[in-house]
Amino acid sequence: MSEATKASAEFAELLATASMLVCAGAGGVGKTTTSAAIALAAARQGRRVVVVTIDPARRLADAIGANISHEPSRLPGTDRGELWAVMLDTRATFDNLVRAAAKDDAQADQILANRFYRNLTGALSGTQEYMASEKLFQLHHDARFDLVVVDTPPTRNALDFMSAPERLVHFLDHRLYRMLIAPTRLGMKVAGAAVQPFLRTMSKVVGGDAIAEAIEFFQAFDGMEPGFRHRAETVMQLLRSPQTGYVLVTSPRREAVSEATYFAGHLRERNLGVAAFVANRLHPTFGVQGYEGPSPTGGDTARSREAEAFIENLMLLRHLAASEREALQPLLRATASTTCLRSVPLLDQDVHDLDGLATVADHLLGVHPAEPLR
Repeated sequence: MSEATKASAEFAELLATASMLVCAGAGGVGKTTTSAAIALAAARQGRRVVVVTIDPARRLADAIGANISHEPSRLPGTDRGELWAVMLDTRATFDNLVRAAAKDDAQADQILANRFYRNLTGALSGTQEYMASEKLFQLHHDARFDLVVVDTPPTRNALDFMSAPERLVHFLDHRLYRMLIAPTRLGMKVAGAAVQPFLRTMSKVVGGDAIAEAIEFFQAFDGMEPGFRHRAETVMQLLRSPQTGYVLVTSPRREAVSEATYFAGHLRERNLGVAAFVANRLHPTFGVQGYEGPSPTGGDTARSREAEAFIENLMLLRHLAASEREALQPLLRATASTTCLRSVPLLDQDVHDLDGLATVADHLLGVHPAEPLR
């Protein structure tokens, strides 16, 4: 079995066995298209797949060529399995989480009507990452799906997403938070004495009404902590599970390769591995292997000049292909144990529908011959 055939088989096996695939990479490398193509490939193998984008840009809808929302929508184009798509809506996800975690409708209504909460859902740093992890919890436990494919934001934001559940647990353990939700009268007296300096300072910055609304929000939140903590801890376990695979997506640009290499190092620090590596938009190596340049044409005819121009263009393309593969070497060395190395050539048009995604999926699964990357 050739290396290319082996890699194709192992990639197909990854799609058949994983319960979650997280696609990560720099912006502009075709990560969203790759995520959707991976989902389509798995659905064509018979799986019930949902691809979710937690990137605020609407690239997933553009790649699929269909409108999608914060609720999963089933797409056509698969004969065996099912393909669904969903886009993260931070506010809607947060509202649903509050209603699910509240002890009754009255508590949920009180929180949802609180002005501090309404500002929190749109302005708090990290809210999108927290709600992305909540969305993964929902989709992973949705009986309609057996594989979740995640299209993450660009690399640095993807790292924020991966650490969001842990940060949320730390926040729930924070002393100030514990004081703000203290439920007993005695506890509130203690809390009042402890946080007075903090509240006085914050009041000067944001105003007394805002502080009062914040305290009201945290007090209304009392009792919902176990639900939030359970979800965060479950997602932490899911991200570390052997059934979760990480797919690095890059293009043959040095800055994109650097971002992917950085993410691979972050995964190693967490004792996680790279399940697959996809290089997008590669130029093929044209011509006969070993050919180094034109031979003398023996004349100055128009036909000879055309032949020389053609050969010169061929050599430029071959040089470009070689440069691209050289740019990929740092990432290949960083993922030396990864056997699922896949490449997608530079296509003649952008992907904007399921037919285009099917072409990318065929390249990922080895339906079309691929040149070795190493």
